[in-house]
Amino acid sequence: MKFDVIIIGGGAAGLSSALWCDDLGLNSLLLERDDELGGQLLWTHNRIENHLGVRAENGTELRDIFVRQLNERKFTLRLGAEIADVDLKEKKIRLENGEKFSADSIIVATGISRRKLNIPGEKEFRGKGIIKSGKRDGDQAKGKHAVIVGGGDAAFENVLILSEVAEKVTLIHRREGFSARKEFTEPVKEISNAEILTDTRLTKIIGENKVERVEIENKKTGETRKLSAQIVLIRIGVKPNTDLFKETLELDERGYIKIDYLCRTNIRDIYAVGDVANPTSLTVSTAVG
Repeated sequence: MKFDVIIIGGGAAGLSSALWCDDLGLNSLLLERDDELGGQLLWTHNRIENHLGVRAENGTELRDIFVRQLNERKFTLRLGAEIADVDLKEKKIRLENGEKFSADSIIVATGISRRKLNIPGEKEFRGKGIIKSGKRDGDQAKGKHAVIVGGGDAAFENVLILSEVAEKVTLIHRREGFSARKEFTEPVKEISNAEILTDTRLTKIIGENKVERVEIENKKTGETRKLSAQIVLIRIGVKPNTDLFKETLELDERGYIKIDYLCRTNIRDIYAVGDVANPTSLTVSTAVG
């Protein structure tokens, strides 16, 4: 099937691209590998009040607003579209299910994903004690010991959230200093049931059918020990979803796609938009813009 434009990614940037393609009379195809649209909006569980003109209780509500507007637009949509192979120079894409598409131009809007620790137990206990969000999953931590990994705003914010319901919250950070702002770090230091362990890394998540303990290592002494814990939340930053393109598109030192002021990549008629190409401003507004 041939299109004017193929859009890879159904988050805020991809949805905005689909809207504008229709506005410009371009026949577009939007490919989203998940079973629903939204991308990083689906991770956002706090109120959204900084996208001009719209307030929403969370990212899912904002996604619903976007999708309702797109229901009036003409474009082709494929959900669950796992890409098996992409040829950017020839503008051809093949999906895992065998479908093949081509276009005159491709817009890469694949966004970012949360970094993983890649340690034993991280995959096995997902949803069995490893939670995605303190805001959304806080009830699971009630009366339990929660371990949070990270040193940025998100990690400290989740300490504040979970300390209200958990018996104890331990923040584990691999360095001595934090990237989090003082407005998050200072309140955490005053919480009686919160503990901060620096120069420490989480090495293993342990349990039978759910999280029961974690193993940690002191980076200075090399000493390892186990902590009793029932909840784990990992907040160690994000990475761009560029694995499909790392052999063909020019990336920066962190793996984000390099673009010019017109969102053009190093390959003619291949564009990149949203968080995957804009590491300095990971916001809904810049993705939509």
